[in-house]
Amino acid sequence: MRQSLRWRVALPYILLLTVALGGLGLFLSNYVRTTYLNNQRSILLNETRAFATILAPDLQQGPPYTSVNKLNDQYAGQLRVRATIILPSGVVVGESSMDATQLDNHLDRPEIIKALQGQEDSEIRFSDTLRIDMLFAATPIKQANQIIGVARLAIPLSQIQSNMAVIGNTIFGTSAMTIILAILLAIILTNYTILPLRRLTETVNQMDSGEIPHPNPSDRLDEIGRLDRAFSLMTSRLNTQIKELTAERGKLATVLAKMTDGILIVDGEGCVQLINPAAQRLFKVSEPEAIGHTLVEVIRNHQLVELWRNCLQTGEQQIMTLETAPDRVFVQGIAIPLPQNLPGSTLLVYQDLTRVRRLEIVRRDFISNVSHELRTPLASLKALTETLMEGALEDPPAARRFLVQMDTEVDNLTQMVQELLELTRIESGKVPLNQMPIQPYELLKPAIDRMQLQAERAGLNLHLDCPQDLPPVKGDPERIEQVLVNLLHNAIKFTLPGGEIMVSAYQTDNLVTFFVKDSGVGIDPDALTRIFERFYKADRSRSGRGTGLGLSIARHLIEAHGGRIWAESEIGQGSTFYFTIPLA
Repeated sequence: MRQSLRWRVALPYILLLTVALGGLGLFLSNYVRTTYLNNQRSILLNETRAFATILAPDLQQGPPYTSVNKLNDQYAGQLRVRATIILPSGVVVGESSMDATQLDNHLDRPEIIKALQGQEDSEIRFSDTLRIDMLFAATPIKQANQIIGVARLAIPLSQIQSNMAVIGNTIFGTSAMTIILAILLAIILTNYTILPLRRLTETVNQMDSGEIPHPNPSDRLDEIGRLDRAFSLMTSRLNTQIKELTAERGKLATVLAKMTDGILIVDGEGCVQLINPAAQRLFKVSEPEAIGHTLVEVIRNHQLVELWRNCLQTGEQQIMTLETAPDRVFVQGIAIPLPQNLPGSTLLVYQDLTRVRRLEIVRRDFISNVSHELRTPLASLKALTETLMEGALEDPPAARRFLVQMDTEVDNLTQMVQELLELTRIESGKVPLNQMPIQPYELLKPAIDRMQLQAERAGLNLHLDCPQDLPPVKGDPERIEQVLVNLLHNAIKFTLPGGEIMVSAYQTDNLVTFFVKDSGVGIDPDALTRIFERFYKADRSRSGRGTGLGLSIARHLIEAHGGRIWAESEIGQGSTFYFTIPLA
């Protein structure tokens, strides 16, 4: 409450009014009490003088004072006071409240002493006779300038106090009502005064919470009204600027979020001020873990930190390419100073070149593998032609044998070229798929029939164990048969005589999983992740004359159908190749 401007303005005013009116009430109460009491003293003294004047002739006659007592009682009854007549000796000869003979000598009463000295006096004291506080007024009774007695009138102080209490309550009640009205008026005036300020505060709070309020200027003509109108104008301008800045910020945030390059802004102290999602993914850090932390803590690579330091020292753009460990990620870092917009800050751009570098490696390996695969048949053809030219043509049986070998090598070259061309077309999406609903059993049966004779020649037991009630899949029968034939060919090639090859399928959710299982030599675990690469051969000593492209073609064909292909194997326990095709 003490921090509210309303109470800061109203409270001093209320306190001032309370103190002023309270003090005025106390002053008036004391003043009225004193005035009223003095007035009562004066009235009582006047009545006492009149009483003394009336008593003087009868008192001068002396005892038995019968007429004096009668006048005393009459006067007391008319004025509703206590009337007492005292002789100069202090003896009470008249008393309205009780029998005078029972009263003590009054010569020691203060007002009697003064009266006997010829002075009028009034006293407020405790009455020993009536046992209450009373106001006494005494005056000398004179006859021929000689004091012949004292006339005294008295009224109970409780009556005076009751009257004074009524007057005091009236004063304090009026003061209290005035204070309450003043407080209400102060609160109303303060609320009216600060109402525009409260609206300004609410507007600022709305702007602080992200809302853009609609300005509603006040029509008041005072200083606060002018402040309100000025603030409303400023709010309108701020609304326009905030909308523009929000739009620009949204564009910048969208660009930073969609960029594939990592972006960081680092101040002169090396603390990260901005980081985009790409940089968070690259360095495996979240935004709260990066903002406000040092560059060393965020990227955890001394070479990239050194790149920033060199840029900060030279004030020139710096570029560096390196491979991070242990993830083996190739990163190109670019540090650009920002002297104009953000003095002392540096823009760091990190480009993930891992995919580009791996593509270069794949391209290099592809060229190397193609060269190697082509060199073998070409070298064989070269040796055969040289042998023929050196005289083997003169030996018809040998020449014929050499020509047959040359024809075989040419067939191998032709097959390799055809598979390369087919793989290129499949990868580029130029091979259309003639997809249709077909039963899984109908896909497996033709491939089994086609490879049955080759399996029997190799001394293997090839059999089909597939339920015929599986739901149909959507695929190109010719291309899927090509995949199955390739998998069966590899199984036959790597299974020793007497082994077994089983082909089957089963449903999993909205897919049908096909598999070819053999009891062959198995595949090394390190090779399982690479057997679907082009030209890769798991065991070149046992791979024969294959091109190493069959599994790569199979992978692309299955992925073109929306499925996936993988293998499971143990050395000496055989291998199982799986692939999935979605349901029709």
